[in-house]
Amino acid sequence: MNNSFNDLKNKVGVITGGAGVIGTALAHALGSAGVKTAILDIDLDKARKNARELSSETGTKFIGIQANVLDRESLEKAHKQVIKELGPVDFLINGAGGNAPEATTKLEELTNESVSDLEDSFFGLPLEGFEKVFALNFLGTVLSVKVFARDMVKHKHGVILNISSMNSLKPLTRIPAYSAAKASVNNFTQWLAVHLAKVGIRVNAIAPGFFLTDQNRFLVMDEKTGDYSPRGKKIIANTPMGKFGHPDDLQGTALFLLSEMSGFITGIVLPVDGGYSAFGGV
Repeated sequence: MNNSFNDLKNKVGVITGGAGVIGTALAHALGSAGVKTAILDIDLDKARKNARELSSETGTKFIGIQANVLDRESLEKAHKQVIKELGPVDFLINGAGGNAPEATTKLEELTNESVSDLEDSFFGLPLEGFEKVFALNFLGTVLSVKVFARDMVKHKHGVILNISSMNSLKPLTRIPAYSAAKASVNNFTQWLAVHLAKVGIRVNAIAPGFFLTDQNRFLVMDEKTGDYSPRGKKIIANTPMGKFGHPDDLQGTALFLLSEMSGFITGIVLPVDGGYSAFGGV
């Protein structure tokens, strides 16, 4: 039994949303294991900057490519560049995603006292906000698989790793679109795992708990004081380890799920949450 990540060396990986906080951490993990990696992001400058820095830090080849996960032509163009510069794709990490203010309610819950403020509740959310969040998190994952997993089918091996969220399993107040979109990612992960199992492709997901990212900072931090917001304090109180996760906390889990050490694991959603899912609140 190989108890290292040596089987990952010289493989080719693609990370969508690779210039984000979590995407950068996962890209660093791949580079440290010798995976030649394409960082895809809608922001080309950030993608290229990450690629340069990670190449220097890890000694592994990285390339930065502009790609919009909701534009198939953009993804196809990126795929051709990956093939040309790195080779056929062995691993796909679907990291593009996030919430949006226009899909976030001002009220945590509607009460008898707040029924006069329906615009601050679910009823005030524009449908466009739901569409934006659902498209980015779910449809962006579907479309990226359609483009990049073809290499895996052709060579009858590969791993797809989707980035979900604990919100998918225990939906949070205020963010109905994000929670529902990530729940869709979970369901798709299981469906796709069954669909591709007999052609040598494994499909799993990681469900991070509470990590500070650009997308959620406005919800959990108080910009004026620099301290946690009331919502941030509530999160800490309900996380047994008493802290937010750091993006690096996802690295070992990702490498394990990509490597042959998890060769008989497919169709799972693995929480990385500091004990949040185990805590009943009392």
